[in-house]
Amino acid sequence: MAVAPDRLASVADEFPVLKREIGGRPLVYLDSSATSQTPQVVIDAVVDYYTNHRASVHRGVYDLVNEATDLYEGARFRIAEWLGSSVEETIFTANATASLNLVTHSWGRANLGPGDVVLVTEMEHHSDLVPWQQICNERGAELAYVRVGDDGKLDPESLDRQLARRPKVFAFAHVSNVLGTVNPAAELVARAHAAGAIAVIDGTQAVPQIPVDLKEIDADFYAWTGHKAYGPTGIGVLHGRRALLEEIPPFISGGHMIARVGESSSTWADLPAKFEAGTTQIAEAIGLGAAVDFIRELGIERIRAHELELTRELLERLQQLEGVSVHGPSAAEDRGALVSFEIHGAHPHDIGEILGRDGVCVRTGHHCAQALMRRLGIGSSTRASFGVHNSTADIDRLIDGIENVKRVLEL
Repeated sequence: MAVAPDRLASVADEFPVLKREIGGRPLVYLDSSATSQTPQVVIDAVVDYYTNHRASVHRGVYDLVNEATDLYEGARFRIAEWLGSSVEETIFTANATASLNLVTHSWGRANLGPGDVVLVTEMEHHSDLVPWQQICNERGAELAYVRVGDDGKLDPESLDRQLARRPKVFAFAHVSNVLGTVNPAAELVARAHAAGAIAVIDGTQAVPQIPVDLKEIDADFYAWTGHKAYGPTGIGVLHGRRALLEEIPPFISGGHMIARVGESSSTWADLPAKFEAGTTQIAEAIGLGAAVDFIRELGIERIRAHELELTRELLERLQQLEGVSVHGPSAAEDRGALVSFEIHGAHPHDIGEILGRDGVCVRTGHHCAQALMRRLGIGSSTRASFGVHNSTADIDRLIDGIENVKRVLEL
């Protein structure tokens, strides 16, 4: 479906929450990397399910079940098609954290043991770090790290050195949620495979921001979440290599994911049902399908170009401010649509609170990346992240807000 040439310029009108005012001023939402806002078309899709098609999927033969099943599986088909995956390799989960826990527990328990190396990076979100810590401790494997350089990119010497150790897994973020660094996913996957490792990618920040082709990337597992991609909360996706998904045991067992239940053992349903135990996130999956339709209609290339220009402008303007420093790559082209920064002498929580009084919403804290915070030598930072609805006027409000923070704190 072709998108109207001016739709991106007015797309903010499609997000109901952006009509709100905070402190008497229009809301400026700069926290899409944490949770994106929801366009009306996604809200409508969820409401339509609850209003007209409410039923369990795959459980019955009456009309409501058939309608709900068609909506649910239709969403899966469109999501898989969009990213270059297959229906069988596209598994619905609760979020990216659940997707990555599925990998660490199902694949990890079946394949890791004493002496094995699991390789991650210092820029990982806790969702792609803590589960690996747990499984390594349980199985007696070693967790090793690829260092992050001062430029915000993976250190090539550290990467070479760690891959030479022949790890069994290399898990990494496609786009860093703190630095914004866009890692060369296909290249890193190829290097992981050459070293004998499977490649596991946290694609949470990438899918809503940059073109993603899973066939080209060729990862063994690729996880992302709906609530950062204009979809509902409570829905995530794991794309896995079919041979691996068929080989590993299920993560959660119970209803729907079985073929036959005997007195002492059971056999599993075909993919993807094998990993979707119980009544799944029906409304949320339908909503995510609508969100993917929304992104596809706008065009991910156009979204990337729009957000890249905003990121470039924000970098340039922050670098002009006295007493402000930026983390991550210096070139906007090397980043996703986010910028983390410090105001010297100001705690990020104070920054966020003062900005919030004026309706400017940014993220503050360690961003679920404490290992990276230690690498950067800080405890926390402030992050502004863009969505399709943002504009240069939002950057103006942020810059004015930063100057106000400095005045209020007498910096």
